[in-house]
Amino acid sequence: MSRSNAVDRRTIARALAALAGAAFLAFGAAAQAQLEIKIGHVGEPGSLFQQSADEFAKRANAKLGGKAKVVVFGSSQLGGDRELIQKLKLGTVEMAVPSTVMSSEVDLIGIFEMPYIVKDRAHMGRIEKEIFWPRINPEAEKKGLRVIAVWENGYRHITNSKRPIRGPADLAGIKLRVPEGKWRVKMFQAYGANPSPMKFSELFTALQTGVMDGQENPFTQIYSAKLHEVQKFLSLSGHVYTPAYVTVGTKKWESLPADVRRILEDTAKETQAFVYALAAKEEAELLGKIKAAGVAVNEVDKDAFVKASGPIYEEFGKEVAGAKELIDRAVALGK
Repeated sequence: MSRSNAVDRRTIARALAALAGAAFLAFGAAAQAQLEIKIGHVGEPGSLFQQSADEFAKRANAKLGGKAKVVVFGSSQLGGDRELIQKLKLGTVEMAVPSTVMSSEVDLIGIFEMPYIVKDRAHMGRIEKEIFWPRINPEAEKKGLRVIAVWENGYRHITNSKRPIRGPADLAGIKLRVPEGKWRVKMFQAYGANPSPMKFSELFTALQTGVMDGQENPFTQIYSAKLHEVQKFLSLSGHVYTPAYVTVGTKKWESLPADVRRILEDTAKETQAFVYALAAKEEAELLGKIKAAGVAVNEVDKDAFVKASGPIYEEFGKEVAGAKELIDRAVALGK
């Protein structure tokens, strides 16, 4: 073999090795990008959503090692609740933590929109076990969604800039922002308010400018989004307990490796205890901070609100197939 041929072969071999190495690195980078697990939510820094998602990511990533990485996107960075739901279905977001909006996607989830139906977290645990997993989650899967764990958004209370709300009559004429779920709209229409669905990310400005007079949310959302800075009154209605649903799109979910899915689902369920403990701890603390900021706080006539809620239960029971049975069962689980 001539010297020139040997040199040419070594040159070709080095070139092929370089190309192979580049291809391997490119493949590795692509594989790594495919295994980034994005989880989106609308909560602001300091919110229960943010703390819950961060804790989940920390725990999941410790177990996943190099198999995948969970990355949290809060503050509606990946879109509002409706956009997140659509991105789950399309597979452009792997996970999200919606709340009220799920009742517009899955009719039976509207049971959690019924006023005062969930007494406390222990009651919610019984409802989750006996109603949510066997009866409701299969309905979500028919819509291309799957809930892998139930966390919390919390007990909702009314704030506004006009007057204390002691009973439904005090809501007359109040322009009230509500989440994107039809039963919350119907509820506050029945109470006499003027409710309008709006993205959470737009709420502070709407309150600040007077486009909206008030809103209703758990303390964690009120305080973390600084809504107390643009509201004068907080009325402790506790009218709805809203779960948060750790949700995936079934198509994208099934494309993930089985071991990654198992770790994500197990960790999401495991994180619920952290979420509940944190939520209970923060309730009293955040109420104190809101009071200290100068917001006037008052109790409400809950019996009056319960009485005014009758038509909502009746309409939901008639409109949604199977709802009456689930309502009766949920109420029985609270006794």
